Amino acid sequence: MLMIGVAALQLAEHEQRWLRAPGVAGVLLFSRNYASRAQLIGLCEAIRAAGGDGMLIAVDQEGGPVQRFRDGFTRLPPLAAIGALHDRNPDEAVRLAEEHAWVMASELRASGVDFSFAPVVDLARGNAAIGRRAFHADPAVTATLAQAYVRGMHLGGMAAVLKHFPGHGSVATDTHKAAAIDPRPLDLIRRDDLLPFAECIEANVEAVMMAHVSYPAVDAQPAGYSKIWIEQILRGELGFAGAVISDDISMAAAGAAGSVGERVRAHRDAGCDLVLACFPDVVDAALAAVTDSAPGLPSALAAMRGALGASWAGLIDNPQRERFVARVTALHADQESA
Repeated sequence: MLMIGVAALQLAEHEQRWLRAPGVAGVLLFSRNYASRAQLIGLCEAIRAAGGDGMLIAVDQEGGPVQRFRDGFTRLPPLAAIGALHDRNPDEAVRLAEEHAWVMASELRASGVDFSFAPVVDLARGNAAIGRRAFHADPAVTATLAQAYVRGMHLGGMAAVLKHFPGHGSVATDTHKAAAIDPRPLDLIRRDDLLPFAECIEANVEAVMMAHVSYPAVDAQPAGYSKIWIEQILRGELGFAGAVISDDISMAAAGAAGSVGERVRAHRDAGCDLVLACFPDVVDAALAAVTDSAPGLPSALAAMRGALGASWAGLIDNPQRERFVARVTALHADQESA
């Protein structure tokens, strides 16, 4: 199935038609779709009015450089700030990872959004696109903080999405701009990059997003097009039974499979349950490739729906939120003084 992008603050008529197509599971929102919380709530209601109550609505609300909704939401520090704190005070960092996640999740749920594509569990080893989005360079530290983050998301009524499997942090190339190749052997990837994924899978994470990175020692195809990575390693070796999600098919590194339709089919053939078509100019071609989809969400995707959340007024009235926001946003000051 597809998760698509829409162009603006309101749905156009043709976008409403897209949402009624049986191959569309939901909408991924961006900064271009946000003006205020009230507008966002209205857009979420319009998406479900057009496509049905089961429409999934998602966003990238990681914090730091990747936070699509800012005005009216808590300005979240990057995950790297939590990793830096772990070097000084591990117990406090674990608490703040959980609280950061709860603040993020509870605010989105109060606004009608089901989930954020979070947390990033790539290692902080110099990738141009990952940067301060990653917790830490150490796999064990990353695993510990990611597990805490998943707990916080669950407490906030939100499913968690680990990204980018099998690990994007150890290759320098930004896959938004170019093809990325990681030549390391599987044993090294398994020892380092797979550890946070494996430990979070044991914590009942609901979804995993694939990387548009090729690991030729394992498979010549980028991971999101690879049955070896998805079926043999992620599902077989690691025992993951949740939803497998592609990265955006418009990214430069996704071009290895050919046209938009070929990219969609390659992801689906490899075992992806949900394919991201984030830009409206590719949606028609992507839809043409999923005409065989049955209506309704498969169980793995249905698990991505957000739990019943508080209204924004109810959230503001929660004294726990005030404490958590104060503690989480104090990390901005720690980051500036570091």
